[in-house]
Amino acid sequence: MTFAAEKDWRKLAHKALNGECLTQEEGLAVLESDNDEVLPILQAAFLVRKHFYGKKVKLNMIINAKSGLCPEDCGYCSQSSVSTAPIKKYTLLDKETLLAGAREAMSRKAGTYCIVAAGKGPTDKELEQVVEAVKEIRETMPLKICACLGILKDGQAEKLAEAGVHRYNHNLNTSKANYSSITTTHTYNQRVETVEKVKTHGMSPCSGVIIGMGETNEEIIEMACALRELDADSIPINFLNAIPGTPLENAGRTPAMKSLKVLALFRFICPSKEIRVAGGREVNLRSLQPLSLYAANSLFVGDYLTTAGQEVTADHQIIEDLGFEIEECAL
Repeated sequence: MTFAAEKDWRKLAHKALNGECLTQEEGLAVLESDNDEVLPILQAAFLVRKHFYGKKVKLNMIINAKSGLCPEDCGYCSQSSVSTAPIKKYTLLDKETLLAGAREAMSRKAGTYCIVAAGKGPTDKELEQVVEAVKEIRETMPLKICACLGILKDGQAEKLAEAGVHRYNHNLNTSKANYSSITTTHTYNQRVETVEKVKTHGMSPCSGVIIGMGETNEEIIEMACALRELDADSIPINFLNAIPGTPLENAGRTPAMKSLKVLALFRFICPSKEIRVAGGREVNLRSLQPLSLYAANSLFVGDYLTTAGQEVTADHQIIEDLGFEIEECAL
């Protein structure tokens, strides 16, 4: 009898807790399961999530520190050179604005503050601006700092680490085979190399995906396994928010039930890692957002880069109503 025929999803939980990776057959059984199976799948994923994180939820806040003006051609992004989306465009925010963002993160009960800048990678001047802001934030606020500045040149990772950046984000975004259909101005391997460089210099690696960009179910499994192999500590699972004016504007949305299956799959394959339900959750999960936290243990509060999130109080209320609790920042 195949695993799909047995439908004993708890076996996947036990396998994950024993440190074993799912087979492709098991992964496909999750992604291609009948929607009637979603609650048992989430219950199995919750066994794993609860083992490592209990009922705590980590909150993160993004600041769009540099918007638009990007030479890259990423098909999903409103800030890319090929996008005609009407967004705000500005150079790197000054230190006081970045500090004000950190204070806002604290008011939202976020433990991690994510400084994100559009572009292929930071100039030395931009890096110094971020470094100066990070140093002051670390001196005055109990926040973890995540930077997402693109591909790093030699010496830049060291400077960020020395300044006190805890985590560096550089998403794989999609599968290696699908990559050239989404982006041509850099390669999948360059992204992997940046994550490896971050690890070498002592920062926690954060790397995730965007679901809904034409990938197959087999490729979703491949993406999860690649992040397991990379040993990413934090894995943001974004669901494409198809923005008018971008090449992927007609891509549609991932159905809510499929989104939940994806989150469960990543929990089974990367059991001990921070799985974050990230960009596009409001558009794709819609009214089923609370169920996502049975697999994920982390989320963003507030707006994203150029798209709006839901009210922060609504996220706090979801956590409270589930009987979960916000995890306090522990430096």
